[in-house]
Amino acid sequence: MIAKEKQLLLMKKILITFGTRPLAMRIAKKLSNRFEVLYASSEEIPELLLKSGNYVSIPKGLLPTFAHELLKLSLDQQVDYVLPLGGFELEPLAEAKVLFEEYQISVLVPDKDILEAFPIIENPPADLPYVLLSKGADLLGAGGYGNTLDGLLVSSDSEEDFALVCVAK
Repeated sequence: MIAKEKQLLLMKKILITFGTRPLAMRIAKKLSNRFEVLYASSEEIPELLLKSGNYVSIPKGLLPTFAHELLKLSLDQQVDYVLPLGGFELEPLAEAKVLFEEYQISVLVPDKDILEAFPIIENPPADLPYVLLSKGADLLGAGGYGNTLDGLLVSSDSEEDFALVCVAK
């Protein structure tokens, strides 16, 4: 087996929604040396990308079956983390976090009871200091934050306040 193939077998897999958007690409690039990245989108995906095997179509986050269909996809693809980037995907996935966790899949969105407390930044500029938290640990490698937050966030200068990041509400 080639070294790269062995490395991929050991890597955790993350599914990023709105995978054809620039924000998804920027985050994936930062994760690519530590994670196998799978892109998903409810938007139209060019046939060439679908054929690559790294992109999959998913239903819109507004549909009542969205979370269950994303869970099925995550199980089929052996995903460890789900990063929703659509603003309308956040609430249904926050509500379904416990269901995903039963299958050892972490949904990277704040818990349902605190989700509304976060300001949301849509389509943020590339130079913001992003953190991708899973139970307070930054998956982008910047360290830990001593909390149990999940999600793609931008921290304030004091690193005490956060804003949630998404591509569209």
